[in-house]
Amino acid sequence: MTTQLGRWEHFYHQADIGVRGIGPTLDKAFEQAALALTAVITDPARVRPIQAVEIECEAPRVSLLLVDWLNRLIYEMATRRMIFAQFEVHLSPPDLGGALSLHALAWGEPVDPLRHQPAVEVKGATYSELEVKQDPQGHWVVQCVVDV
Repeated sequence: MTTQLGRWEHFYHQADIGVRGIGPTLDKAFEQAALALTAVITDPARVRPIQAVEIECEAPRVSLLLVDWLNRLIYEMATRRMIFAQFEVHLSPPDLGGALSLHALAWGEPVDPLRHQPAVEVKGATYSELEVKQDPQGHWVVQCVVDV
């Protein structure tokens, strides 16, 4: 799916599913990767952004921060029994210890099996196919495989 601020897509990976976020900034690419994660489960257009959840995490490298971010979303979905479809991500430069940090808001709602019709349960984001790079046009591309 494409918007002015980026797009997301899935890619083939044997029995699991690859998620990819593409955006003009790393923040936007991380948002699109989260939307791709939601799209593994259901059509994001079916999810109403009625409740916000704050998420924070940190990691020594931006690629590891992507995995932590997606795993935190999966954790919040499982423990809150929610699904998210709108995201606002802010990445901060490394602190004195060298860790990058992420502060985000994820908007969603409690899962409604009839309306959301969840296709699969995502168990976790993995390090398989993990990549963070800029493409020749200067867009950020972030991706990894999620275990379903």
